[in-house]
This record gives sequence, structure tokens and C-alpha cells, in this order.
Amino acid sequence: MVIGKKRTKSGITLSAVVACYRDGQAIPIMYRRLKAVFKALKVDFEIVFVNDGSPDDSKMVLAKITAADPRVMAVNHSRNFGSQSAFTSGMMVANGDAVVLLDGDLQDPPELIPKLFKKWQAGFDVVYGIRVKRVASPFMQWAYKAFYRIFRATSYIPMPLDAGDFSLLDKKVVQALNSLPESNRFIRGLRSWVGFRQTGVPYKRPERMFGQTTNSLMKNLWWAQKAIFSFSYLPIELVTATAFVVMVLTFGLLVMQLVIRIFWPELTPSGLTTLISLVLFLGGMQLFGLGIIGAYIAHIHEESKRRPPFIVESFFRKEKRNKSKS
Repeated sequence: MVIGKKRTKSGITLSAVVACYRDGQAIPIMYRRLKAVFKALKVDFEIVFVNDGSPDDSKMVLAKITAADPRVMAVNHSRNFGSQSAFTSGMMVANGDAVVLLDGDLQDPPELIPKLFKKWQAGFDVVYGIRVKRVASPFMQWAYKAFYRIFRATSYIPMPLDAGDFSLLDKKVVQALNSLPESNRFIRGLRSWVGFRQTGVPYKRPERMFGQTTNSLMKNLWWAQKAIFSFSYLPIELVTATAFVVMVLTFGLLVMQLVIRIFWPELTPSGLTTLISLVLFLGGMQLFGLGIIGAYIAHIHEESKRRPPFIVESFFRKEKRNKSKS
């Protein structure tokens, strides 16, 4: 089956966008590995490191690298805005024919890029990494698997399973993502929403090389609700369905109470226990429903402010005076 026009290497420039937070030790290693991969592919390249308000020495490390290599750019944010804003920031300045998104902690192996690139050459516009295995506790491995399956089942658009932000995006996909006006972004969801030809490449996600992960259980739960409330109406539909079921049950209980009172008055429930239980149940359901509605309203509130998803403090890039040599 013909997927699309095959792309050749002639005159191609690849951009790597690396989101960095507390990755000062990993940045030089990421730079060397990316450079080796791009040289092996025999393509022109640029590397965009986005320092998302790291409290470590990332800024100094990037200043040194960019001063020595004009193919490397550093974007420094004024504070930590999150990985989705970091990727957005990098995509807005990337100039490549295709852009590769990677986390700066080296858990997205640059050595997978040739496989992504090969799929892109075959005509796919989006090639994402599929995490077939990751280094994590058994509970967290199960939780990640469960999230992606729940997300796929509840989303109103098809979502790939076990696919994070690590991906190669064609220039037209990047332009489409950059054109979206929303500031509260979930890129792996938006990546599916914009469409185009997409496929995945399986890989094993390695352990973080330096430091500890910044993702706690609570933060992962926050990510999960952000994803679901951004690309699914199922939670609010469940509230409506639950309200309907409760109304039907309540009507049925009232009819049953009336029948019992007429024919078996001695069996009629009495006392406060039944009343209190019903009030607490209905009150809990109302609060639960208000919480779900409130989550959607919070998303609307955030978007209505029209704040930018990030603020750039500074750029580091050495001016090109002549063609750089490999």
C-alpha cells in the first residue's frame, strides 16, 4: 500500500527539541548522542534545548555548548512552565523539515531517531515512540498501562496506547500544532487531534540517568485528569447518566414505599437512618457532579485568560559565520 511520497535525505534538516528541567548533568550527554545520531544519518541538523526554569546549572551548561556550536540553540524560560510549554516553545523556533521531541533526562533515547526517521521517509507525518517497557515499580507500570487504556476508551478521538511525547513530527504537523490557540496543552493528545498519517515505533524506556524523577503519584494523577478532561466528555456524560439513574431509582423507591404503606403498613421503614442515608448519598453524588463540572469550568477559565503558555527570558545561540563542518 502506498502511504505517501517517499522523502529523500537530500537537503533535509532535522530539528531536535529537548525539554530540560533539572537536567544539567544530562544535557552534555544528550548533545553528544544527538550529534552522533544526526551525523550517522548524514543530514543537516539543529538542536534546540529548552531550559524550563531549571534551578540547577542547566543555563550555564547550555551557555557553554551554544558558544561552541552554532547548530545548538538554548531557550531559557523565566520560570518552570511544564514540559508541554517547553515543547511548544521549542517547536516555535525550530526550523527543520521534521522536529524530534525528547525529554532532557535521557529516558527518550536519541538512538531511536533513525527508526523514526525511516518511517518519516516512508511517508508518515507523525512517528511516535511506543513504550513497550519502562523502568518503574510494578504498581506504576500497571498505573501507566491503565491510564493509556482509559484515556483511549474515553477520548473522542483515537489515541495510541503507551505513546508519550517522544516523537518525530513533519514540519506541517509542527505548523498545525503551533497554530492552535489553546495555552493549556497536552501535546500527545493534540498530536492525535491534528490528524495526518501516524504510526508508532516500539522501544524500551530506560531509567533516568541522573537524579530522581520529578513526577510524583499526585502529579501523574493531575496529568491523567488534564488529559481526560481535555479530550473527553465522558465524565460529564456519566454525571448526567448517574443523575438519570438516581431519579429513576428514587421514583421506584417512592412507589414501593407507597405500596408497602398501603398493603403492609407494619413493614414501612421508620426512623432517621433511611432518611439520613438517602440525604448523604444524594449529597455526595451532587458534590461529585459539581467537582466534575468544576474541572471543565477550570479549563474554560484558564483558556479565557489568554495567557501565553510560556515566557522566554533569553536565547543562547552562536552566530553562524560560515558553514559548520562535521
